Amino acid sequence: MVKNIIKTKKLLILGAGGMLASDLIKIFQNSKKYRVIAWGIKDLDITNEKMVNEKIGKLAPDIIINAAAWTAVDKAEKEFDKAMAVNGYALKNLAEIASQIGALLIHYSTDYVFDGKNPNGYKENDEPNPESAYGQSKFVGEQMILMTAFHNSGKRCRACGAGHGCGKIKVIKPLNYYIIRSSWLYGKDGKNFVDTMINLAGKLPELKVVNDQRGSPTYALDLAKATKFLIEKKFPSGIYHFTNKTSKKGISWYDFAKEIFSAQSGSAEGRKITKKVKIIPATTKEFYKGNKNYLANRPEYSMLVNTKLPQARDWKEALKEYLLGSKASK
Repeated sequence: MVKNIIKTKKLLILGAGGMLASDLIKIFQNSKKYRVIAWGIKDLDITNEKMVNEKIGKLAPDIIINAAAWTAVDKAEKEFDKAMAVNGYALKNLAEIASQIGALLIHYSTDYVFDGKNPNGYKENDEPNPESAYGQSKFVGEQMILMTAFHNSGKRCRACGAGHGCGKIKVIKPLNYYIIRSSWLYGKDGKNFVDTMINLAGKLPELKVVNDQRGSPTYALDLAKATKFLIEKKFPSGIYHFTNKTSKKGISWYDFAKEIFSAQSGSAEGRKITKKVKIIPATTKEFYKGNKNYLANRPEYSMLVNTKLPQARDWKEALKEYLLGSKASK
């Protein structure tokens, strides 16, 4: 009797220790199809081209998932070069090595690549127009991947990179990639809006929350599952949008906060919300008035319209699971 042999794929997750990476590790480790290797900044500096080529080249993973990112939106306005190095130019390093070793590259982007002026939201093929340093850095990261995919789509000269000329032609492996945009991400192992609201509820009698920015929350665990789905269903290379389901007009941060404290969601990871908290709607201008650290433009409308993937579950259902304590499943 011949036993079925499951061929495992070597999967490298970058950004270990971060919120999304933690859920990615759980999801993929639950499957016998993958051998998961997780690296943080101490293991690999993705901005260092030589180190990327040496370490990833030696490991030779079948799949590279980049969950490493500069996420300090306001700080990026002051330290643009650092944000651009991590979110932007580092993706050229990852895309090139992925192409060389024939690995699938997965990278996460954001609603901030759009200007936030369209009340109907943004589809995958809509033209980006970032209005913040953070958004610009993430957009450049997308472009690094797309340009590498285009450049490595055929035969190239070893010396000059041209598709013709000196005769020193080699076939460069095409880059297989997924760019997944999400928004308003929250999860267990990292700072996020949900936990911030709950922590503040224990200290303040009322909370002022922005009511003129609209978008869609994304539960990190659901994003990790969607990533696995993309891989296993062998979707074509391209840009994908994934958030939890809301109405077409999205929700505001004020709506999000109200749901956190509603009767439906009574506790968070064993932490009881023991008193009622008054939630006060505020405009962005009112909320950030006098805050010298508020530097970046926030998109007013940042709904990411998903036209390629199956619809995710409702945002309230995902939030409830998170608040009551979630367990990663296969």
